[in-house]
Amino acid sequence: MSTQAVIDLLTFAQADLRAVRLTLRDGTEVTGTPSTIDTDPGASEVFLHPAGDDVTEIAISITEIAKAELLD
Repeated sequence: MSTQAVIDLLTFAQADLRAVRLTLRDGTEVTGTPSTIDTDPGASEVFLHPAGDDVTEIAISITEIAKAELLD
């Protein structure tokens, strides 16, 4: 999946308050709702609230995301 396709899906999910499943390049899967997407070349991160936790945020480098999917 291209980096731009990942950013587009994350942007849609953030705007629509939809959860996503991210598969990282090392095979790790992370599920959550995007709260912030920083596409600045120096940062290039997405911040997610894990499923069921609106307080915690996880930062993930966008370049480490191999696949992004919307969840129902």
